[in-house]
Amino acid sequence: MAVDTSRLTQQMQTDVSVSRRGIARAAGIIGLGNVASRALGLIRETTIANQFGAGPLVDAFVVAATVPTTVYDLLVGGLLSSALVPVFSEYAASDDDPDALWRLASIVLSAATAVLAVLGLILMLFAPQVVALMASGFDADQRALTAGLIRILVPAIFFLGLSGILMGLLYALKRFSFPAFGAAVYNLGIILGALVISRFFSGPARIYSLGLGILLGSTGQFLLMLPDLRDARLRLTLVWNHPGLRRILTLYVPIGLSVVVANLGVVIDRNLASTTGAGSLSWMRYATTLQQLPLGIVAVAVSQAVLPSLARLTADEQLPAFQRTLQHGLRMVLVLMLPAAVGLFVLAEPIIRLLFQHGDFSAFDTIQTAAALRIYLLGMVAAAIDQPLIFAFYARQNTWTPAMVGVAGVGIYLVFALLLIGPTGYLGLVFASSMQLTGHALIMLWLLHRQLRGPEESGLPAAALKSLVAALLMGLATWAMLTGLHPLFGNENNLEAEVLLVIGPAFVGALTYAALVVALRLEEATEVVGLIRRR
Repeated sequence: MAVDTSRLTQQMQTDVSVSRRGIARAAGIIGLGNVASRALGLIRETTIANQFGAGPLVDAFVVAATVPTTVYDLLVGGLLSSALVPVFSEYAASDDDPDALWRLASIVLSAATAVLAVLGLILMLFAPQVVALMASGFDADQRALTAGLIRILVPAIFFLGLSGILMGLLYALKRFSFPAFGAAVYNLGIILGALVISRFFSGPARIYSLGLGILLGSTGQFLLMLPDLRDARLRLTLVWNHPGLRRILTLYVPIGLSVVVANLGVVIDRNLASTTGAGSLSWMRYATTLQQLPLGIVAVAVSQAVLPSLARLTADEQLPAFQRTLQHGLRMVLVLMLPAAVGLFVLAEPIIRLLFQHGDFSAFDTIQTAAALRIYLLGMVAAAIDQPLIFAFYARQNTWTPAMVGVAGVGIYLVFALLLIGPTGYLGLVFASSMQLTGHALIMLWLLHRQLRGPEESGLPAAALKSLVAALLMGLATWAMLTGLHPLFGNENNLEAEVLLVIGPAFVGALTYAALVVALRLEEATEVVGLIRRR
């Protein structure tokens, strides 16, 4: 039977157009949630800086808070995008058995509950040993404080793990609203811990309030997922030989290896940083928070919105549509992330002074945090484009490639870290992290280009060049405005002057970039403006 190729091509183009609009809408919802999360994240870090400064107490909290993050990344974080969403999406798209998705979700949740319970018991019993592994540079008091924090955080690990699985289920069902705001609720819990719960403690024990805040936030995050699952038919079911569970575990094995290696890198990073003096871990944490703000708003939102569409295009064997969807996501990330990186680089000190330099956070802490932030920014754009690239492999149910590249990335980090920590201290570790992100992204881009090479022209180099030129010119305009305002307000020690030194240059920079991308006719910039206007 002959195939009407013109109608087929027209239908595919329509599908891609609908997919792109759907991705933009989904990215808008996720982006809005991430804006709320990152805004509350800034308030969280500002509150911590004001209440506790940057020193041994916050260093202890940074190490302790790494434990639930590591467990989440190991058991759920990598599983979420590499296996849960693709497999759940496939079951959700099937009309053969409407209950198949709920049975699989029940099995995954039941298995996770059992694993998290056992792991929590182990952490409760061996908390001091975990601290010794992660922070050998701490003194005895810091180690005891960190061990106490880890024990407080054990229940939070349980709620974070289950929340992640429910989030994957909701993303597969294309219900983005509640999961998008989960991290915002989590951050709100920590803020309440720092402001309210801390009043019930005194001395060094006040830092326990942050651990209780994480517990409060993780519980709230879990509860937030439930309203959008009112129609869910979930029950306690342990069936280890279910084909869907086997597929999820098969997909996760390579990424699990990568996560283990990556978190080994985190442990080494924390351990090395603990030997570089009090405050190093705190400065790195505050700088990372600012770097993660645009990453969470843009790169993560676009990647999470693209993943279900890429997974379904893979299932339908629509390679050209897959390419166009991915390329569109990459261009959108570049158009938004390059100006963010340049702007943060120019305004690093004024932003940190405005947000953090209050209470126990000193001017010296501002200088050290700004230095770390500027070095982190060297790898931020690479980290941004890396997210969609990784998710593209996951959508094709290829988890081995990102896993192996992840191992190579940790190797890159270790080489730079061990070479630089002696002469440059904690800043050498920050530079090593940036080189890890850059190397990882370049390898992923090269490998994916080899796999997807075809007749489609991506337009990615042209979009990258135009965005870079516009971002650099924006940076010059921002710097010129900052330089002009500094003699007038730089010596003023008040909030109004600090706000003006950030808002004024940022406004000029934003106007400059907007004018340039419109003049350069960047399609993605026009689409983002249209999306903002519609909302």
